[in-house]
Amino acid sequence: MNSPNEPLPTYDEVLLCTPQTTAEQVELFLRRCLIPCDRGEKIYTMLYADELSYEVSRRAEELFQHLRHYSSSYRLVILCSCEREHSYIPSAFSQYKVHMTPQRPLAEIQQYLQHHYRVAQPLSSAASVFKGNMCVGIVSSKRAGVGK
Repeated sequence: MNSPNEPLPTYDEVLLCTPQTTAEQVELFLRRCLIPCDRGEKIYTMLYADELSYEVSRRAEELFQHLRHYSSSYRLVILCSCEREHSYIPSAFSQYKVHMTPQRPLAEIQQYLQHHYRVAQPLSSAASVFKGNMCVGIVSSKRAGVGK
């Protein structure tokens, strides 16, 4: 958010982890992040890495330890829930741990995201169904099973 005109991360810079994330998916992601090549100043982010299975987490740590020697200029952020801080990944990378809380007010964060997700010409775009011509929207319900 310090550079409002910089683009948001692309699909190759973010890995959204679930218990079903495979070791191969994590390996491809770590190789993109840790093997040097001319990719510019990308910041790679693993979200919910604490949800990876034990075996996948163990293999990810081994690969990280092996690949990090190829480059000292990688930029990797691993986000985990503080409620699962004793799972494998947060424990294995605990020496790098930084507790973080959002530094900006919610309204400012929302405005920043609206800037990046607004469709400029919504004439023939599906974005016209979302408030403010956004190309991203969240539909939720407090009641289960209402088809949303």
